[in-house]
Amino acid sequence: MKNWKWISLSLASTALLAACGNGGSTTESSAEAGSETSSELTVSTFAIGEDVIRSDVFAPFEEENGITIVAEVGNSSERFTKFQNNPNNTIDVIELSQANAASGVSEELFEPLDATKVPNMANLIDSAKELSEDGSGPAYTINSIGIIYDEAAAGMTIDEWSDLWDPALAGKISIPDITTTFGPAMIYVASDFKETDITTDDGTAAFEALTELKPNIVKTYTKSSDLANMFQSGEIVAAVVGDFAYPIISGSNPDVQYVVPESGTYANFNTLNVNKNSENKELAYAYINWKLSKELQEVTAISLNEAPTNKEVVLDEATAANKTYGAVAERAKAIDFAFVNENYEAWIAEWNKTLNQ
Repeated sequence: MKNWKWISLSLASTALLAACGNGGSTTESSAEAGSETSSELTVSTFAIGEDVIRSDVFAPFEEENGITIVAEVGNSSERFTKFQNNPNNTIDVIELSQANAASGVSEELFEPLDATKVPNMANLIDSAKELSEDGSGPAYTINSIGIIYDEAAAGMTIDEWSDLWDPALAGKISIPDITTTFGPAMIYVASDFKETDITTDDGTAAFEALTELKPNIVKTYTKSSDLANMFQSGEIVAAVVGDFAYPIISGSNPDVQYVVPESGTYANFNTLNVNKNSENKELAYAYINWKLSKELQEVTAISLNEAPTNKEVVLDEATAANKTYGAVAERAKAIDFAFVNENYEAWIAEWNKTLNQ
């Protein structure tokens, strides 16, 4: 069995064991990767379900290609900032939220994607394909926000975004911090509460709504996995969260339920990009192709609660639950990340002024 190298951003200097092996190859790109590149691939990925990622995503690829994966973990924003500020970083593939990926593309930090080296891109759903039309990395999953809550503890039914502003929830809810994957989506939700198109006022109404919501917010969070402890301790009764985090939270608190309001939700694609300075580009392409495969996405739909972007994947009703799939995907609205990035610094400052003082 392969040894693992798993690096937390806070433990990046930890000494780790290296391992390499010999593996067969079923695709041309995998064969090239195994024979012409390093025996290691460095992947920057999300800090959620690390054990599952190791077993379901990394292990089969390692065995197939006879290599070791070095993983750097953290939320999208902190990993991207580290990547952005270190032009000599050794990351080969970085998995990012749509907003951070858009920034990386505009700053020309990534290798323009050669789709001929990623055959599974041909099987992506149309909306995922559109993200890669400019050479950006493809989306391997789509997720969206909803409300997770404990109805008995809340003492009320919560099924719409506007319910979060109910005075009965004073000091009982948590929302994603502005710097997280769904921070911008929370700004959009707040603007909708004020019945204002966010692009018409650059978020002014949204921050008025957040000011009104502040009495109900006990804490903003940066890692969705932290919500499990907050629910378990009774610190919160409701939270706004990405659907991918539901299994972790419900696993520790079976009383919670996940609701996607009928009024709609906001979607995010998680994407795969190759560092333009990577010395393992062929292996990086092979890894991306694996992440987009029907075989893997059928597995991760269950084990990581990731909605598939490969259109050949068909989910049964139980697996499709709590994912941006089917009816939920149909009412998921897009976020204009070019617009978000233009306003992001100002929004962070206003967010801190509004909610963190």
